[in-house]
Amino acid sequence: MLSRQVADKLQQKETPFYFYDLGLLERTLETLTGEAAKYGYTIHYAIKANCDPRVIETIRRYGVGIDCASGNEVRCAIEAGFDPQKVVYAGVGKRDKEIRYAVEQGIFCINCESLEEMHVIDRIAAEAGRKVTVGVRVNPDIDPKTNHCIDTGQADCKFGISYEEVQAKASEILSLEHLDVKGIHLHIGSQIRNFGVYNELCDKVNAIVENLVSLGFKFEFVDVGGGLGINYDCPEAEPIPDFARVFELVNSNLKVGGRPVHFEFGRSIVGECGELITRVLYNKTTATGRKLLIIDASMTELIRPMLYGAYHNIENITSASEQNDKYTVVGTACESTDVFDENITLPITRRGDILTVKSAGAYGMSMASRYNQHDLPGAVYSDEL
Repeated sequence: MLSRQVADKLQQKETPFYFYDLGLLERTLETLTGEAAKYGYTIHYAIKANCDPRVIETIRRYGVGIDCASGNEVRCAIEAGFDPQKVVYAGVGKRDKEIRYAVEQGIFCINCESLEEMHVIDRIAAEAGRKVTVGVRVNPDIDPKTNHCIDTGQADCKFGISYEEVQAKASEILSLEHLDVKGIHLHIGSQIRNFGVYNELCDKVNAIVENLVSLGFKFEFVDVGGGLGINYDCPEAEPIPDFARVFELVNSNLKVGGRPVHFEFGRSIVGECGELITRVLYNKTTATGRKLLIIDASMTELIRPMLYGAYHNIENITSASEQNDKYTVVGTACESTDVFDENITLPITRRGDILTVKSAGAYGMSMASRYNQHDLPGAVYSDEL
């Protein structure tokens, strides 16, 4: 819960905006890098989660690399000062110009998600007169037991190359003269809270690596993705995710011949450090008796609840009322689905009250839009108050 002093200062600013607790971000990074160092693990930050300049500058200071899902994310990382040799680039639909830029920058690795893509990268590398380090993103067909909209490792999803195809086409892949296939990449989804999933992933990785090595692949590193979830229900109870438990599980169960292991975390690094601050514009009661709070934020500032039913805890940080009521919190966008949450309990809330939408540091601002010609939200940082 934000302190009254911080809430009073935030109330004076024009809403909506994102508030970033840089102190929490630093504590999260200290925990993450400290736990990873125990096992020699390499960490890349999935920049798609949040590309706010001060957020990524803080991340850069902790020596973390960058995982990119587009050419512009690669450019953002390079221009933010990240060493190209700490940048990896995945994504199912890489444009030729994006691949060309990544090749020119000499990034650490391009993770390939289809056989045809590998041929395209080989051609572009040949045109540049280079040999490019790539990883093969294998789809391991694992259910991450999370929201089906954000799982990426089941057999029929668009991500990765099926294990069967990699086996069948091994000689073709290894014949591409301008590709240096050094890595294998597996990522099964996001917001994973069932830690048993990591055991299943390790078992699959062990078998896949062993079998592909027998076919001639000479993997120098294994990238097991990320996906660690955060506590959206009660963020104060778990402000920093349990990185230690993930690393312990992987260390105990992953048997890949001593090869370096890489992780790609996004949400778990930045999710809890950001909150969407918004002001109540109007109270309204529908013909059915439903009480609406119409706020000045909308799906243009935070689309996750509308896009795939994601939950965010919402608090009134300015009401002094000791009485509660039930409200449905809705935004300003001209869409019936522009609803943050329904039938939630808040202190009696009036026009002008400030609400915070918690755990919004990941996939909030990075997915914002200008639908209805809304302004993009600004940012306020804890060290500015």
